[in-house]
Amino acid sequence: MTATPTPTPAGRYPAGGQAFPHRDLTGIGHLETHEIMFLLDEAEQWVALNRQPSKHTDVLSGLTIINAFFENSTRTLLSFEIAGKRLGADVVNMQAAQSSLKKGETLIDTAVTLNAMRADAIVIRHASSGAVQLIADKVDCPVLNAGDGQHEHPTQALLDALALRYALKEKGRSEFAEGFWGLKVTICGDILHSRVARSNILCLTALGAEVRVCAPPALMPDGIETMGAAAFTDFDSALDGADVVMMLRLQNERMSGQFIPSPREYRHLYGLTAGRLERAAPQALIMHPGPMNRGVEIDSDIADLADSSIITRQVEMGVAIRMACLEVLTRRARGVDGWSAGEWA
Repeated sequence: MTATPTPTPAGRYPAGGQAFPHRDLTGIGHLETHEIMFLLDEAEQWVALNRQPSKHTDVLSGLTIINAFFENSTRTLLSFEIAGKRLGADVVNMQAAQSSLKKGETLIDTAVTLNAMRADAIVIRHASSGAVQLIADKVDCPVLNAGDGQHEHPTQALLDALALRYALKEKGRSEFAEGFWGLKVTICGDILHSRVARSNILCLTALGAEVRVCAPPALMPDGIETMGAAAFTDFDSALDGADVVMMLRLQNERMSGQFIPSPREYRHLYGLTAGRLERAAPQALIMHPGPMNRGVEIDSDIADLADSSIITRQVEMGVAIRMACLEVLTRRARGVDGWSAGEWA
């Protein structure tokens, strides 16, 4: 099947490339609300394609995408690989263990090497905040951030928003069709080390949601309120009337020192259980970016709760939103009408 980009409705966004004038997607924080909506709307055509028996299009045929993962993540790498291949691109995966960085090469040297290979888009995941922007500044093609340190994970936030949009639509919540104005979202877990939390706060507040974050005091970053979120250390209070509950795992790999007494004590205070979920709004939606630690931040019966848990829906939407981002960011290189070079913000 060969698909072409679906034109956006006239007047909904600025014309042509000004609908999304950025060469790269390194974060959510610098995006306008209409630019976020544009990417969500563009992803819907790929949701439809991915639900068909034949899931292939040649829209990126002849283009080469490099997935350069300096930090391991099986599900994110797989999602980007599937996205690129379903769009018809040649996809090359570069694992950190195979990287020349292990031999002493600097990140800048690696960026220069990747650029010399004339890739059409590079997807970067790195353990250091700011590493993706450093590479983006050194290459000539679009760069997508697949997670950098404690900074951002923009496609995760976008796929979460897309999963929410679909779930709310299925529940007949038409008031959220054009944004999440008035939607109450509680994010609980290791907020301090979570780039997912940061990107979701920026994305959801831009779309109008009321975001609450909850964590033990040691895992709550200073000044989180400046991002537009309300901070809680008491999970029961944070859950009061919440329409959406997003649980995050403890990122032990980013911790040095003792942040919690024990996993058992953490579950007692911050784990999402059936009893605790009753404090949220009726039919509250349950989310988790994965991987989950069942029995710690979320009980299995809640993670698998029919009609409420949209955790697997998040995975599905991840492929679609990454297809949309790859397709949109390569439009100028492909000479798509209205997307001329030199319009980057």
